[in-house]
Amino acid sequence: MATIAVATGLALTSGSGRSSTSERETAPPRFVDDTSAAGVEHVYDGEFEFFVGGGVATFDCNADDRPDLYFAGGSEPAALYRNESAIGGAFRFAPQPSTVTDLTAVTGAYPLDIDSDGAIDLVVLRRGGNAILRGLGDCRFELATERFGIDEGSSWTTAFSATWEGSNDLPTLAFGNYLEPDSDPNNVSCDEHQFVRPDASGDRYATALPFGPGYCTLSMLFSDWSRLGRSDLRLTNDRHYYTDGQEQLFRIEPGEPPLEYTSDDGWQPLQVWGMGIASRDVTDDGYPEVFITSQGDNKLQSLAAETTGETPVEPTYRDIALRSGATAQRPFAGGDVLPSTAWHPEFGDVNNDGFADLFISKGNVEAQPDHATDDPNNLLIGQADGTFVEGAVEAGIMGFERSRGAALVDLNLDGMLDVVVVNRRENVTLWRNVGDGTRDEPTPPGNWIAVRIRQPAPNRDAIGAWVEVRVGDRTWDRELTVGGGHVSGQLGWLHEGLGGAREVELRVQWPDGETGPWVRFDANQFVTIERDGAE
Repeated sequence: MATIAVATGLALTSGSGRSSTSERETAPPRFVDDTSAAGVEHVYDGEFEFFVGGGVATFDCNADDRPDLYFAGGSEPAALYRNESAIGGAFRFAPQPSTVTDLTAVTGAYPLDIDSDGAIDLVVLRRGGNAILRGLGDCRFELATERFGIDEGSSWTTAFSATWEGSNDLPTLAFGNYLEPDSDPNNVSCDEHQFVRPDASGDRYATALPFGPGYCTLSMLFSDWSRLGRSDLRLTNDRHYYTDGQEQLFRIEPGEPPLEYTSDDGWQPLQVWGMGIASRDVTDDGYPEVFITSQGDNKLQSLAAETTGETPVEPTYRDIALRSGATAQRPFAGGDVLPSTAWHPEFGDVNNDGFADLFISKGNVEAQPDHATDDPNNLLIGQADGTFVEGAVEAGIMGFERSRGAALVDLNLDGMLDVVVVNRRENVTLWRNVGDGTRDEPTPPGNWIAVRIRQPAPNRDAIGAWVEVRVGDRTWDRELTVGGGHVSGQLGWLHEGLGGAREVELRVQWPDGETGPWVRFDANQFVTIERDGAE
C-alpha cells in the first residue's frame, strides 16, 4: 500500500546550521516562564487521596494544529484551556469552562480518538468514577462513559494506557488503580486493575476484566517492547515492593486475559517505589529503553543484548542509569541532601540536536521527612555517547514547587519543545523554549521536523506504529503510544531534532506491520504522512 506525505506548511524556521547530528553541543536551550502571560491559573490540590496524581493532557481540541491543555484539579475542578498562542510568540490560553470538563476528583487524563471520528476524546481518571469525554469539535465535549459501555466504577485510578488489537473498531483500554476504595493512609491494600475490550457488537465495550495482582500502579504503558508486533502492558508500582510486590509486565494476546511475565520468561524482578514510565530508543538499537521514576534511584532499563534479535525476545532488562548519568537520585541544587521523589518522566529533544533529552518532575509527596523538601525538576541533556548531563540550572527552569504531571510539547509551533508542569497546591508552570535566543527573539538551536501520521479508521492516529527517522548514516525509531508518564498524556505532533541536518528521511511501520517507503523532507516544517484512504 502506498504512502502519501503531505507538508502542512506550518512554522517554517531555520536552524543553526550544525553540520551533522554527531556533533554535540552540550549546552541546553534557554527557557522563560510564560505562565503569567499565558493566562493560565490552575492548582492541583487535595488531601491524602490526591497526594498522587496531578496530570495534564495535551492535544488539539479545535483542529487548529495547536496543542490545547486539560489539567487535573484533585479536590478542585479540572480545567480545559484553548491555545491561542501566535506561532513563535508568547503563550496565550483561554479557559473553556464547562460542566462536562470541569469535573472534580480528577487525577489525570489521556487524549485518545476512541471512535475514530477525527475529534479527540478524553479519558479522565478520577478518585471514585472515571469518565470518557467524547470530543465534538471546537473544544466541546459530551459525557460518553455510558454510551461506550464503560462502567465508571468507584476506584482510585492513577494510570491508563490504550492500544488497538487487530482490526477492532475500538481500542483496548487498561485502567490502573491505587489503594482500594475507602482506604486510609495506613491501609496498604492495593486495588485490582481493569482491562477493557470491545464487546461482540464492536461499537461498545464488554464488562471490564479485573486483573492483577495489583501493587498500586502509578503508570502503565502498552508497548511493542520486543518489536514482534504485539503490544504488552508495563506497570510501575508504588506499594508492596518490600514484600511480594514488584514492577510488572503483562503479555497481551488476542482474546486472552493479561498474563504476567515471570522469571521463567526471562523477567528480572525489580522492587522500587515505581512512579512513572517513559519509553524511548535512546541506544539506537531499535528497541525502546524504559525509564522508571522512583523515590531515590531512578532506573533506565535496556534489553540485554543477548536477548534481542531472537524469536521470542525475552524481557530481560539491565539497568544502565548509573553509567548513563540518569539516576537523578538526589537534588542537584538547593542544598537538600535527602533522596528525591520523582514523578513524571518524558523523553524529548529540547535542544534539537538529534539526541533525546529527559525531563523528570519532582516533589515531596506531602511532608515526608525522609525525602527531600527542596527537590527541583531535572532536565537531563542527552549526549552523543548515550549519557546525560544535568542542564536545568543553565536552562533557567529551576524551581522548588512540588511537581507532579508534566509535558514536553511545542505549544507555539516554533519547532522547540516547551515544558508544562502541574504543581501540587501551587499554580501550574509553563516554560517557553527560546533556544539560543531571548524572550523577544527566540532562535531554534538546531533543525527539526514535526510529524503526525494518519490512516483510515479505525485507529486514525495509528497508535502502535513506529516512525523511523534517518539522517545521514544514523537511524532511530519512535513508537506511537498512549499511556505512560504520571497521569499525563499527549496526542499530536511527534517532534524530532535534527542537529545541523537540513533534510530528513521518514518511514512508517504501520500498526498492522506493513512498512511504507522512505520519504524525504526538508527540515524545519510540520508534515503529515497519510496512508492511502486516510482523510
